[in-house]
Amino acid sequence: MAAKEKKLESKTVLLVVTGGIAAYKVADLASKLTAAGSDVFVVMTENACNFVGPKTFEAITGNPVFTEMWSPRHEHGIGHVSLSQQADVIIVAPATANIIAKMAMGICDDMASTTLAAGWNKPIFVAPAMNDNMWSNPAVQKNIDTLKSRGVKIIGPEAGRLACGTNATGRMSQPVDIIKAIIE
Repeated sequence: MAAKEKKLESKTVLLVVTGGIAAYKVADLASKLTAAGSDVFVVMTENACNFVGPKTFEAITGNPVFTEMWSPRHEHGIGHVSLSQQADVIIVAPATANIIAKMAMGICDDMASTTLAAGWNKPIFVAPAMNDNMWSNPAVQKNIDTLKSRGVKIIGPEAGRLACGTNATGRMSQPVDIIKAIIE
């Protein structure tokens, strides 16, 4: 473990995974965080589950994955409020235009958005990933500005080949770059 990664040791990380093709990179991010000694809990949107299964994150982190507001797992005291309040840091990756809008507007209509609303007072890092036309949409940019004004740290996106086949800005930052930004 690198000296910088020791800063993540014994930290509780809440990882919110939303529905985008970049969700496959988040499995690597969860693995790197766990290897650095973090206790990682994952909340996934329904759409995220279409790209990567919850069992992947359970195997990587050793913790249950939360996908529903009314899961029996919440009976053990780990609901949307306690998940966010026990976290030392919250990471949203990949952050779709949808979750960015929900965060900016305070919309709470699923496990992910409700958990994020409850964790507004924690350090939050958002790693956007979407088509370049979506990323440059004025509404998305306004929502990003709103999040920044509230202290949310935006990591990326980067330029490169997108799922739609174009080369443009919209790729989620690499897991090592996300970790580096969090440590700094």
